[in-house]
Amino acid sequence: MDNTLLTIAIEASIEAGLAILPIYHSDDYGVTEKEDRTPLTKADTLAHEIISQRLNKTEIPVLSEEGKSIPFETRKLWTQLWIVDPIDGTKEFIKRNDEFTVNIALISNGQPIVGVIYAPALKTLYFSSKETGSYRIENIDCISSLDNLLKIAQKLPLDAIPETFTIVASRSHPSIETSLFIDALTKKHGQINTISKGSSLKLCMIAEGSANVYPRFAPTMEWDIAAGHAICLYANVNVIDVKTEKQMVYNRENLTNNWFMVSR
Repeated sequence: MDNTLLTIAIEASIEAGLAILPIYHSDDYGVTEKEDRTPLTKADTLAHEIISQRLNKTEIPVLSEEGKSIPFETRKLWTQLWIVDPIDGTKEFIKRNDEFTVNIALISNGQPIVGVIYAPALKTLYFSSKETGSYRIENIDCISSLDNLLKIAQKLPLDAIPETFTIVASRSHPSIETSLFIDALTKKHGQINTISKGSSLKLCMIAEGSANVYPRFAPTMEWDIAAGHAICLYANVNVIDVKTEKQMVYNRENLTNNWFMVSR
């Protein structure tokens, strides 16, 4: 694969991210409720439209929450697909805590080969591919070329590793099992640091080395983690399905993920 598809994904994520910022800073999110009783805003819809327009030009099928009704009999024939979350962390978007992201992943035969995560309120971009590795760049709201990005981006993992064992956990989706896991690690390490973070930024923290482990013992969908998995994978970080004890795979018949663990 050349870097054309990675560039398209980066451009789509930034364009969508910048387009939803005026909604984020407004007083009208247009909040409705999805079937699973989670929130949906007009920013989700706008970001989805922008990303779809960009990615459809690649002629690679797109899977997102909006397309979850596509039959598995159709999806299983796809050797490649985009997995998209137009806004990951809609609850964080509504809370206005800046911890929401635009997520785009390219999957080949079940494995992530490209990942892009853009946090528009933070102006921070994470991107990765099998060819380039994983990177982070801050204060970005446009892209001239991938070559220029690679010259100024920081390669992951970063040098700064936490002195105290650090766990990152979901801000909006805590669970009893996660609390018990944290208690067990506290007994093992003595002193630990626990950070609550929204959206796929949790996976990015493990990829960059600012946290040691991210346990997710609560429901997620494929589009919640596919891009983050790609960022982690090419920063030498494992995203392990707790049930299979192997790397998470994608475009499964059941799009709900098993619990998983992200660690170095």
